Amino acid sequence: MAIIRCNKCTLLAEQPDYLAGKNIACPKCNTPASVYPTLFFIEKLLDKYFDAQREVIRLKSTPLPENPIPAATTAGPSPCADIDLANTDFLANELQHGPIVDWFRKKQIKVQANPRNVDTSGFFDEVAEAIGSNLPVLKEVLERIRWSQQKEHASATISLDKKSPADAKAISAFCQQLYDFSFIAKCFHNKPENNVRVILQTAPAIREFFSGEWLEWHALMATLRYAKERKRRFSCTRGLNIVLSNGDPYELDVFMLIDGNTPICIECKSGEFRQNIDRYLALRKRLGVEARNFIMCVAGLSDDNARAFTAMYDLTFVSERELAKHLARLF
Repeated sequence: MAIIRCNKCTLLAEQPDYLAGKNIACPKCNTPASVYPTLFFIEKLLDKYFDAQREVIRLKSTPLPENPIPAATTAGPSPCADIDLANTDFLANELQHGPIVDWFRKKQIKVQANPRNVDTSGFFDEVAEAIGSNLPVLKEVLERIRWSQQKEHASATISLDKKSPADAKAISAFCQQLYDFSFIAKCFHNKPENNVRVILQTAPAIREFFSGEWLEWHALMATLRYAKERKRRFSCTRGLNIVLSNGDPYELDVFMLIDGNTPICIECKSGEFRQNIDRYLALRKRLGVEARNFIMCVAGLSDDNARAFTAMYDLTFVSERELAKHLARLF
């Protein structure tokens, strides 16, 4: 059924579907009134509801100062000053994502966000930050686990024979952390053979994490810490699906909106990335994001190559270890 809404007498009533999109006389007061498709009417109603909810949150979180505050510092949700970013579901809701959804809709871009993708109550972020802080040493562990998963093997073995004592200790500690956080089912430290054998988990979320999603979590935490340290108001999301007006689909790995109007887009690549450069150049232009704010975070990328690629293309290339430093230079 369609829905009629009269602006004069406030009548709200059902009408036959064939009247949707037409103006008819209000059955109650005879004033011309529009008939809306039910889904369209509900979508508009929900838009107004969430807009009102976001305004309530903004007003509640904004103190009453003696001097006026510039508008840029009052846009969007309040900073997470008292939130433990590594252990919270505070950001995992539709209201927090609202400013991002609005930003894309104003550009006539369809958008679909999954609020759970920024829920840090689990251990994905902790393990990702551990990897990002020591990738040269831990890279082999990731590669062995990923390769074993692809081959449907039940376990993976990491040899420590040619490792320095410090690296061997770090690898052993990391594997133990994977077990403590249930990223692997079992962990055996084989001292006679000088290796670590891990029994793999088969849960899809764990497989995706080792296949490259860890870098998204690392980038997300870097942006969250950046915004919190600078007391910026922000909205953030991970794994955001968008569809451009020409039908081209994209998944944005990490997207943050600072002060309601300044976007930061981070694409995370733990494998080959060169074939994607043209695609992301076109996307950056379509979104209207400055080159310094559209970041290609490539795991293990050397500083020299990062500078060279940045000079060649209207994108910013960084490694996982340099991402936080680049964010610090943005504002």
